[in-house]
Amino acid sequence: MHPDLWRFAKALYRRPGVEAACLQLQTQGNDICLLLCGAWLGCRNVACSSERADCLRAVAQPWQREVVSALRHVRQQWRTAAQHDSALAALREQIKQLELAAERELLHRLASCCHDWPGDTAEDMQDWLHTLALVTTTADRDALHLLDAAARQV
Repeated sequence: MHPDLWRFAKALYRRPGVEAACLQLQTQGNDICLLLCGAWLGCRNVACSSERADCLRAVAQPWQREVVSALRHVRQQWRTAAQHDSALAALREQIKQLELAAERELLHRLASCCHDWPGDTAEDMQDWLHTLALVTTTADRDALHLLDAAARQV
């Protein structure tokens, strides 16, 4: 088990199917950093509560909305034009790196928020994932299940 959320997130994201599952969940409005933190807390057996989930959301939502999503929006907006403009493609790659740095900072903030929460008290990792996720379709449930299963193997 990775004591560091960033390393855990990188290791989990490299697991088969996780990237696609995260993109599916992100498309439905989920904050992937928040879900990765939930998986990490579940693996550390930290008990999930509505107060703890609200604390994590209070940290994540402003940063996700004002920083990560803003960078992602610009990067995605430039996707087509960058295919035919090498200067724009280079700038888009820089924005992609800024987006990754912003996600890393968010994971750091989330880890700081919960670093004093004791482990070895949780019943199941799925508590965190189901509490933090917006699940509306069968594909979302499948993606969340895959994320849960992959996190158990990190």
